[in-house]
Amino acid sequence: MLPTSGYAALSANAALQPFSFERRDIGDHDVLITITHCGVCHSDIHQARDEWGGSLFPMVPGHEIVGTVSTVGSAVKKWLVGDRVGVGCFVDSCRTCPACREGLEQYCEAGMVLTYSGRDKEGRITQGGYSTQLVVDEQYAVRIPDGLSSAGAAPLLCAGITTYSPLRHWGVGKYHKLAVVGLGGLGHMAVKIGKALGAEVTVLSTSESKRKDAERLGAADFAVTASPQTFTKFQRRFDFILDTVSAPHDYNAYINLLKTDGTMILVGVPDKPTLLEAFPLILHRRRLAGSVIGGIRETQAMLDFCAEHRIESDVEVIPIQQVNEAYERVLKGDVRFRFVIDLASLK
Repeated sequence: MLPTSGYAALSANAALQPFSFERRDIGDHDVLITITHCGVCHSDIHQARDEWGGSLFPMVPGHEIVGTVSTVGSAVKKWLVGDRVGVGCFVDSCRTCPACREGLEQYCEAGMVLTYSGRDKEGRITQGGYSTQLVVDEQYAVRIPDGLSSAGAAPLLCAGITTYSPLRHWGVGKYHKLAVVGLGGLGHMAVKIGKALGAEVTVLSTSESKRKDAERLGAADFAVTASPQTFTKFQRRFDFILDTVSAPHDYNAYINLLKTDGTMILVGVPDKPTLLEAFPLILHRRRLAGSVIGGIRETQAMLDFCAEHRIESDVEVIPIQQVNEAYERVLKGDVRFRFVIDLASLK
């Protein structure tokens, strides 16, 4: 076993604190990654506070991991020592179900093995990237292209792929009108990727203070959702809506902004159920859909796309000792737009 240092929540709602634990030994097909950077995702907060239920403690969060391969197993063919790699929201899957065989490991019928707060195939609790090192099967790591910085690339492994995957799946592109609901960690990536795909992007936000950010990121228009006029002005305007908001809100109001045959895609996860009315959907043959991250192959394609278009996450790099403060700032919306932990601060 490999002694490892990290920060962990020992119970729900407990502040994260220094934590020592052991990684598994390196198997024939495993790589050992020295972690250099790890993004702070809002889902880390949900999990650490057990807001979705089922959290496993002690918990080392973190699933936006970038680092360097430091050791390879005897049968590893994909990676060499020194390669810069990333690990996202899962570290294994069954590998044999139809979804896995199609490269859709995120929809594994047996359930993907989460990077943290999950259980591996031996029943051990998985621990994430707020730590110095990680052991993972070579097939579940992705290459970080040379054109991306490590800090800017880390959030792409969750926020980037969470927005890229549905935009690609539903064919968002040139001449489409795309609304992005919420301009946070997910939303700011949706604006960048949507524009790079050729769509005309409008940001719908609760905060007027984010107008300049939306324009800087490439949005063609911006509106504040607190104003009823917004929902009149944009009625039947959009081909697609990507809803990134994880706070409870009225889906029905946004569905009315879709054209006939328009699609609203949910990637945010509110902690309370939302009432859904049938008429806004059926009267214009609209769709309400959901999407979660992407498979390994698509995650690599996203990274390559972002490198080609010079897209990174807007980040504020922090030492791990500031992670609890960062959590509180995320909840207040006081970050533009993603915290990334520099793991050198843990050594």
